[in-house]
Amino acid sequence: MQREGDVECDDRPERSEPLTDAEREIIQDTWGIVYKNCEDVGVSVLIRFFVNFPSAKQYFSQFQDMEDPEEMERSSQLRHHARRVMNAINTVVENLHDPEKVSSVLALVGKAHAIKHKVEPMYFKILSGVLLEVQMVWTKLMGAVYWHVTGAYTDVGWLQVSSSAV
Repeated sequence: MQREGDVECDDRPERSEPLTDAEREIIQDTWGIVYKNCEDVGVSVLIRFFVNFPSAKQYFSQFQDMEDPEEMERSSQLRHHARRVMNAINTVVENLHDPEKVSSVLALVGKAHAIKHKVEPMYFKILSGVLLEVQMVWTKLMGAVYWHVTGAYTDVGWLQVSSSAV
């Protein structure tokens, strides 16, 4: 719902390419491992989200005044919301084979947050970034692993470290 004075959402990305069967399988396999600890993972993600973007707490009267991450971690309301977030993601992951179901679930989430909770849509992009921080730090770690290992090759006399695996 556009309000007076708001600018239409021009930064909405193009619809992404559909996932391949192999990509769906990778997502479902890796998500299964994460989801085994869904509450703790969800709490950790929300705490990082709220610590790094405290303005997001304005939508949560139960814990909007909490500053201490340990206090947030103990909050039953935050834990409840973390479970809800993780369960929603789980529903999406479990239904990746059914794009209409995924679209329907996410439309319900979007409408509830727009109409009932009045959450600015940018917070979904920010939360996505918090979730993807894990990928970024793993990418950084794997870059460091490669750098050190190839340095050892150079130390033992390899003249060239090929970038080709063929």
